[in-house]
Amino acid sequence: METESEPYVRLATLRQLHQVMADMNTARSLADTLQTVADGVVTGLGYELACVNLVRPDGDLVVAALAGNSAAEALITGRVGSRASWERRLTMGEAWGDLRFIPHTEGWVLDEDDVPQWYTDGPAPRFEDEWHPSDRLFAPMYTPGVSGGSCGELIGVLSVDRPRNGRRPGAWGREALQMYAFQAAIAISNARLRANMQRALVRLEREQQALRASEESFRQAFEYAPSGMAIAEMGGDQHGRILRTNDALCRLLGRPASAMRRYSFSDLVHPEDIGTLLRTSAEGGRAELRLGRRDGTYLWVSLRNSVVADATDGPRFLLTHVEDIEERKRRELQLAHRASHDSLTGLPNSAELRSRLSARLCSRPQAVAPSAVDTLDAAYGGYGENKEHRGQSGPPAFGANGNAFDFPPAPEAFGAYDHHVHTVAPDGDTDDGTKGLAVLFCDLDGFKSINDRFGHNAGDAVLIEVARRLSSGVRDGDTVARLGGDEFVVLADGLGRADAQDLAVRLRNEIIQPIRVDGRGMRVGASFGIGWAHCGMTADEVLKSADERMYVEKRSRPKTHRRAG
Repeated sequence: METESEPYVRLATLRQLHQVMADMNTARSLADTLQTVADGVVTGLGYELACVNLVRPDGDLVVAALAGNSAAEALITGRVGSRASWERRLTMGEAWGDLRFIPHTEGWVLDEDDVPQWYTDGPAPRFEDEWHPSDRLFAPMYTPGVSGGSCGELIGVLSVDRPRNGRRPGAWGREALQMYAFQAAIAISNARLRANMQRALVRLEREQQALRASEESFRQAFEYAPSGMAIAEMGGDQHGRILRTNDALCRLLGRPASAMRRYSFSDLVHPEDIGTLLRTSAEGGRAELRLGRRDGTYLWVSLRNSVVADATDGPRFLLTHVEDIEERKRRELQLAHRASHDSLTGLPNSAELRSRLSARLCSRPQAVAPSAVDTLDAAYGGYGENKEHRGQSGPPAFGANGNAFDFPPAPEAFGAYDHHVHTVAPDGDTDDGTKGLAVLFCDLDGFKSINDRFGHNAGDAVLIEVARRLSSGVRDGDTVARLGGDEFVVLADGLGRADAQDLAVRLRNEIIQPIRVDGRGMRVGASFGIGWAHCGMTADEVLKSADERMYVEKRSRPKTHRRAG
């Protein structure tokens, strides 16, 4: 359900936002990162103009990148605004979370300050939330503070103009811009750090003749780097063993330096990420994986390896740079969850339901008898035009005797080559003992009258409670999803016909119990239709079958009994 605080966001929009955030973290240099940040506002957030104002060492802000207007880029890129003028802007107007919005009614007082800006022409607003050409919206970018907070040092300000829809951003647009500014600050900080580290390494290589001075320079860069650093052995039996760590990495993993020297990175990495680590440590490069902390938890990090070579003896050790990306990963998971779950109830949404249902079904019913060609394909290990049904994708497997002619002992062995476990359904209206995937389509009775009489807030509360009751009434592993409105679907595997009917009765009895909303008791009824999924059907066909059975059940009951009780 669409509300002001939790708007419905298209999956394509979330994917686009996710992509521009990923692009920020893969730019090759600081300049590329700054331009990617500006471009991402235009391509991913729906503004026509974006400007990155970067804090210089002296505290003033310089226009470092601009996107959306080549004339504006040529006019103000490289110009500087004083820190005092920027501080004034960031204390004016309306605070939208970390954002700062200065409406055109107040912006006139800023016309004479020294902040570089681009003026746009356009008509006056026709309605309240229409964007005015003189409106200003700023997103400050801060380095991550203590414990991953967002109250660190100001490193720059994003200024945006001309939303493509012509309106001031709503709740979703503000949250997206604020989240984008947070990620941009991390990307810029990391780009600066990488640039500093690259300069340090180049300087170290050029100063090989002054070994003592170069070693001290490296030690300083290593020990006092704000993110984790480690030196590990490369090659031989001790490949990957940690030789040295800095304080930042020890704090990140909650382990003392003396303990770190007892490990290699393969001892610390999550078991599922071992392959990623081995590929990265063997070739250098970058990877995102999980490292174990002392308390047993795992932390998502970006791990960048550089092969440090000796001029005469070849590669000697790995220099590993570890960045904490836990917050970014958490936000990525939040975006993915929003795309696949209902914002009101937290249940899987229609798209996720169809995805889970489709994953269980193939286009070929189990009941289809194998043809002569199928039997011959099976004899050759499934190598043929139907190999996709059996998970085979290569030439025929050789038998124990070394040739490719190990035929199955009988045609009925054909099924052994089909690795897909077909989903079947009970046959007929009686319980024949077959266990299948039951699809229970639930439609609430009397819900519209609650919305009409008590308002949508009461209706939302009822939907949330019904979702809770449905979820608590099914087994672990079953799926409860909301299709939209007052329609829900339950996927329950391994049920017979009688089991599915009993489940529908139990769930209905749970739903019809009174629901307390703002001290008022409310009741809704529920109609259930039971469909069965089996291979050869599509997800939409299964849902349509269950929906039709639900309407048959609803029409078979008197109207007076369609409410609870």
